[in-house]
Amino acid sequence: MPPGYLLHNSTIPKVKKKNIDGAMFRFNYYALQFQTSHLSFPCPLNPCFRSNSITGNHQNRMPSTYYCSATPSKSSGEIPLLFHSSSQQEDEHEITSDRIAAVAGGMVALGKFDALHIGHRELAIQASRAGPPFLLSFVGMAKVLGWEQRAPIVAKCDRKRVLSSWVPYCCNTIPEEFEVEFSSVRHLTPRQFVEKLSNELGVRGVVAGENYRFGYKAVGDALELEKLCEEYGMEAYIIKSVMDKSHSAANLGSSTNSKERGQVSSTRVREALAVGDMRYVSELLGRRHRLILMATDQERFSVGQYKVSAPKSCLLNLAPKEGLYEKCSLFLGQDNVQQCRVVIDTKFVYVETESEIFAAQNLQLLHIEFGDSST
Repeated sequence: MPPGYLLHNSTIPKVKKKNIDGAMFRFNYYALQFQTSHLSFPCPLNPCFRSNSITGNHQNRMPSTYYCSATPSKSSGEIPLLFHSSSQQEDEHEITSDRIAAVAGGMVALGKFDALHIGHRELAIQASRAGPPFLLSFVGMAKVLGWEQRAPIVAKCDRKRVLSSWVPYCCNTIPEEFEVEFSSVRHLTPRQFVEKLSNELGVRGVVAGENYRFGYKAVGDALELEKLCEEYGMEAYIIKSVMDKSHSAANLGSSTNSKERGQVSSTRVREALAVGDMRYVSELLGRRHRLILMATDQERFSVGQYKVSAPKSCLLNLAPKEGLYEKCSLFLGQDNVQQCRVVIDTKFVYVETESEIFAAQNLQLLHIEFGDSST
């Protein structure tokens, strides 16, 4: 087990369950974090093993029926919805049988996986060690809670590529994603939510960070999650939060959300992008940030021999601060990667190369990875 883990595993036979009425339901997420003095992309830690190590009074027991696969799982790349936002009837909590079959017997990592950063990857790693890994997140929170809409850190069409890059860490398995409509679970108490995971989804267990909170008014914490999972016969892996001690964190100044306390988080990634610190962004993500732009009938790319410009309205995910970025990479195909420089201003993203590569291209998509240069 890698340093920095504190795992609790609770497994007892299932017991009789009770339904408790719920009212408003809100999740309050504190992203799982892990600590290191230098957060560069690590070498795979050969995570596929059984551990009998004991931390405190809890033994980490791997299920005897699960073995890490040597072959990555196949997937269509789609993110299925377990609930439908349009369902407001009495049976809105019911999940179709095919959805249950998809996740039944799996290990569910709980969180809000916007950035797919290294903390999120640690959740997936632990889930993969205990069973087939799934990332369970909630959609529609901004609309339900009245939050301002904002661009995602990872473009939706790029998430499968990122998750596929986690294969060496996750027992040669690609973690699957499942999105739950927040409007369908917002009213649930912590107990009702765990009961749903057990009864309706049939999951083997859950993985969460020690700061994870859930349920009505975020009253449930990681300890309650562990207790409830034990009661419902599921495994619970609570991973100890480890702080990000990278010197780059100081560049974010006092604007960092006080609740983050220096942990790796999606908020921290957004703030690093906002100041154009791409080296720090790479450390937090465990990979280079990839920006994707898509041309439309209304918004087209302007293409020259050495330069292409794209309106910022074509962005599919969050761009870094306006400025000049050297040593970037432009992906024009699986085997066609060109070095480039990127200039971002208030209205456009400009990509410049030293080769005449654009004239023969029918560009509809731009995939740009940023180097470690800063504005």
